[in-house]
Amino acid sequence: MKNYKNILTETEGAISIITIDRPKQLNALNKETIAELHEAFDNFDKDEKVRAIIVTGSGEKAFVAGADIKEFMNFDSVQGRELAAKGQKLLFDFVENLNTPVIAAINGFALGGGLELALASHIRMASDNAKMGLPEVSLGVIPGYGGTQRLAQIIGKGRAMEMILTAGMIDATTALNYGLVTEVVSQAELMDAAKSKAEKLLKNSPKAQSFAIKAVNASYYKNGFETEKDLFGQAFATEDFKEGTTAFVERRRAKFTGK
Repeated sequence: MKNYKNILTETEGAISIITIDRPKQLNALNKETIAELHEAFDNFDKDEKVRAIIVTGSGEKAFVAGADIKEFMNFDSVQGRELAAKGQKLLFDFVENLNTPVIAAINGFALGGGLELALASHIRMASDNAKMGLPEVSLGVIPGYGGTQRLAQIIGKGRAMEMILTAGMIDATTALNYGLVTEVVSQAELMDAAKSKAEKLLKNSPKAQSFAIKAVNASYYKNGFETEKDLFGQAFATEDFKEGTTAFVERRRAKFTGK
């Protein structure tokens, strides 16, 4: 089993577990972590012995509390679009279209890219302390890893609009009511519950499951993801983006001008 810098991997029988392990950064996604996740998911997907994958975060505070803002706060619009395009290709679209079913065990904050990773997973479960949201507009940008598309697909346009435009968080109970997650348990029970769900997957045909994933996803692939990438990139050229990201890093309230 390969040793990674930012993630932990293990396999129990036919179930593999990927744990994002950057607890001091609340498991935030940086470029290196995204690359490692891609490699781990790819390796497990190619291993015929692996029939289900669980992805979770280390510690008790966060699944993934967003992206690493400092990595891209000085990007221009071209670099911003490239960031979205590369991230979607390496991780978010990649996970969504994996042949092996992926269960997201959301063990705390799932914000921004963290929620987008959960949305790309095929099944989502949460601990009762979990909080979920897409806070990007509070930084002067929009979700760029598929969040504008997948959130609306899963919980409906109206609720997705409210979550995205307010940049607010919802708790696990609300997420369950919205259909964003299918099960909520205590944090102590989460991994056992995820493994139990994975065991149910093992009873069925892996080939049929891979076909089912492709069939369900097929109805959603239109121009929305390309539009999201374009607008995500355009946001990087705005004064609001510069102000939003700078205010975040400086730990102050942003003063947006709409420019």
